[in-house]
Amino acid sequence: MARIIDGTAIAKEMLDELKLQIEESEITPKLAVILVGDDPSSKIYLKSKEAACSHVGVAYEKYILPQSTSQDELLNLIQELNKSDTNAILLQFPLPRGMDEETAIEAIDPMKDADGFHPVNIGRLLLGDEVITPCTPAGVIELLKRSRVELSGRHAVVVGRSNIVGKPLAAMLLNRDATVTICHSKTKNLAEITRKADVLAVAVGKPRFITADMVKEGAVVVDIGINKVGGITVGDVDFEKVKEKASAITPVPGGVGPMTVASLMKNTFSLALAQRS
Repeated sequence: MARIIDGTAIAKEMLDELKLQIEESEITPKLAVILVGDDPSSKIYLKSKEAACSHVGVAYEKYILPQSTSQDELLNLIQELNKSDTNAILLQFPLPRGMDEETAIEAIDPMKDADGFHPVNIGRLLLGDEVITPCTPAGVIELLKRSRVELSGRHAVVVGRSNIVGKPLAAMLLNRDATVTICHSKTKNLAEITRKADVLAVAVGKPRFITADMVKEGAVVVDIGINKVGGITVGDVDFEKVKEKASAITPVPGGVGPMTVASLMKNTFSLALAQRS
């Protein structure tokens, strides 16, 4: 039976530490969050971010723009925030259809890029210079570190190659001396590869996609997926079956999700410190 990695508890520990660090720094980091449209999931995510800001002592600014907002109007707001005393800017995704996410991300000053998605910050990550890193991959790495999961020399398999999770996570694992394999929708014989993983991270957006026969006995399994099935939130891993084979596993909910928010708070503070120096 696998050890269940409690992301909620680890994120709280991380946030409590961050609160003390912010108090000792005698600065109040400021985070600006932009939401375009009225996506219900996005609104839920914003509440958790606002609560985290309140807990650690980050000033929170919220900009809710109507669905009809044009790309130029969004870019103008981002430029205003780039010039303001805001330390970090977060653009909540997804954007409404017709908006270019890449253009919006590139408009954010790299030194105010709370999400770590700007090409400059991604480029630094690939060079091994982890200045500001994407929040979900950073949360996964912190979760593994605080759970005393050794990465150096281990075979890590990442299922999913998105720009916001799969690719940056693979780079961060590589930076910690793991041997990394990335799998995706075109990968042949997927189960053969996942069965070789010492650490298996899954972010494909398909409920219970990874089954027990795809996991090596004693592997550490990190489930990054969030899916709704019959009103119930489930991950990309068949949790009940896989936990019988894995040595450690993250649940959904209560695994990687809280760590993503904690990493956002850490990025915001890091940016505020960098701007002060």
